Amino acid sequence: MVQKKEFSQIILNWYQNFGRKTLPWQHDNNVYKIWLSEIMLQQTQVITVLPYFKRFIARFSNIYKLSQGTRNEVLHLWTGLGYYTRAHNLHKTAKIITTKYYGTFPKHFKDVYALPGIGRSTAGAILSLAFDQHYAILDGNVKRILTRCYKIEGWPGKKIVENQLWKLIEDLLPNQNPGKFNQAMMDLGSIVCTYRKPNCILCPLNTLCMSYIHQTWEQYPTKQFKKNFPKITTYFLLLQKNKYIWLEQRPTNSLWGGLFCFPQFNNKNDIINFIKNNNIPNDNVKELDTFYHTFSHYDLNIIPIKIKMNKIFSILNQDIGIWYNLLNPPLIGLSKPVSYLLNLLKKNLNQ
Repeated sequence: MVQKKEFSQIILNWYQNFGRKTLPWQHDNNVYKIWLSEIMLQQTQVITVLPYFKRFIARFSNIYKLSQGTRNEVLHLWTGLGYYTRAHNLHKTAKIITTKYYGTFPKHFKDVYALPGIGRSTAGAILSLAFDQHYAILDGNVKRILTRCYKIEGWPGKKIVENQLWKLIEDLLPNQNPGKFNQAMMDLGSIVCTYRKPNCILCPLNTLCMSYIHQTWEQYPTKQFKKNFPKITTYFLLLQKNKYIWLEQRPTNSLWGGLFCFPQFNNKNDIINFIKNNNIPNDNVKELDTFYHTFSHYDLNIIPIKIKMNKIFSILNQDIGIWYNLLNPPLIGLSKPVSYLLNLLKKNLNQ
């Protein structure tokens, strides 16, 4: 096995010359910005996160402002980024830190690890990047580098393999500059040792990498056995009165929790019953084009049913819903499919 000192020095030297040092959360070593970026970067690429991060910081420049913001504001700024549980946990954590820690981000691993939405790797990333504490990380980039370099068999999501990778990265973590080392590993995986078509010629580890030497990089990391994900059909009911669209806020513990969505149904009979129970005229009903939305474990087949209304019905539950103004939209969280349909309705508003 490559010696710890050799491996870490190669990584640190590469970072000095080629690593990313100008990302907006790297400018002033601000732990709030580092924490926010690490949450946003969970299962999301840097290029996708950048505009969201900038908008978020413009509205919530510090942890106090975030803790005082409303859930709808937070979800609005998160709209389109996906994995909305991250936004809920971010908001919860801000409130905990302002009350329990008086606005100062904790510096002890057990305290950080206990915060909502922060796992072992994210806690290590925050503490090492913000305070240069000696904690390793094990995100997807790091797993990919290690499994290729050392030809580690088995899907990294499996506990026994993950434990092996944790032991390895903790052995390789240098005593000096652990934060730079962690950032370098993330950068190397993101820029060079990519999932598809890695640029092995430019990789500083290519003389040590077993999968490069044996030309087997495509075999690592070992892929998870593919399952046939189910396809689920759902119906969205689009109630429209000119520029106003009826939306309902989803329960926190449900799909798209806390976001505003069209009334959703499992079948057309449920829609018919809803229309009857709410005395909604059904003489102007139109089925729009079906489209698909993919989740990690299933595909959602969405069939929008649009009804043009001649008046706004007060019988609809105002406690859970709003009449969304297409021309002057409120600051609320929306899922990607809902945003897509609202944009379509706005485009066709005068047609």
